[in-house]
Amino acid sequence: FGPQKNREEQASMFRRLLTAGILAILVMTPLVTSAKTVGDTQVGIASYYGGKFHGRKTANGERFDMNALTAAHKTLPLGTKVRVTHVKTGKSVVVRINDRGPYVKGRVIDLSRRAARELGMIQKGLAKVRVEIISRPSRRGT
Repeated sequence: FGPQKNREEQASMFRRLLTAGILAILVMTPLVTSAKTVGDTQVGIASYYGGKFHGRKTANGERFDMNALTAAHKTLPLGTKVRVTHVKTGKSVVVRINDRGPYVKGRVIDLSRRAARELGMIQKGLAKVRVEIISRPSRRGT
């Protein structure tokens, strides 16, 4: 009873760790997107993030500043600049992609709190937006 149960527990723990590791790799690995050239657009739902993440490292290694004009995107190269336009109001803001996300199904971009404020979406938290690539990073990633 004792040794057999211990092996089963170890096997179960190994399967859980393996599953968690595979999921972590899938989430953290940037995907390839077809929207890669200047002028390409994407329409979808934007959200924003702020206080809880303020000061934490972003995907490009810098500290997240909720008062900067930055955003997280699942697939665009880090350093890409995009114009985000609120579809209903026409307000727009230019942000630099410095992080990965959003990890909520159906959302295309996570904006910093400042960018969301400039678009007028703080109250609702979500908005339908058009994301247009306006510049790509150089080969050095700047």
